[in-house]
Amino acid sequence: MNNPQIHPLSDVQSKDIGEGTRVWQYCVIFPEAKIGKNCNICAQVLIESDVVVGDNVTVKSGVQLWDGVRIEDNVFIGPNVTFTNDLFPRSKKYPNEFLKTVIRAGASIGANATILPGVVVGENAMVGAGAVVTKDVPSMATVVGNPAKILGKS
Repeated sequence: MNNPQIHPLSDVQSKDIGEGTRVWQYCVIFPEAKIGKNCNICAQVLIESDVVVGDNVTVKSGVQLWDGVRIEDNVFIGPNVTFTNDLFPRSKKYPNEFLKTVIRAGASIGANATILPGVVVGENAMVGAGAVVTKDVPSMATVVGNPAKILGKS
């Protein structure tokens, strides 16, 4: 068995981390988070409790996965990608339930992209660096810009 490798300078409270997964330094992973096998969770990543990460996922540095984010297998999340989970955020006022954001299998999200809550990024889609994704991205589509628009097929 290849147990997960967790850097001693990380605060990992979840026990649901798959074998072969590496968690680098300065990460915070909440108790109920679920992370699959053979993932690479790079330095300075935060993962809240109501998050599910599939197998073979790479999450680069500076990413926060907030409650409601679902990431399927073989996904790449670039550095400093920003996920959101509340369309109308207010201090100390929380929705009854956070919107679900789904990144389908094989999708890639470029550095510094912003993903709004409730969006589905389709299978094998490509989100360009810095894109602002305000609506669903079809499978195999490449999107770029602000707001993100379809450039072609990936």
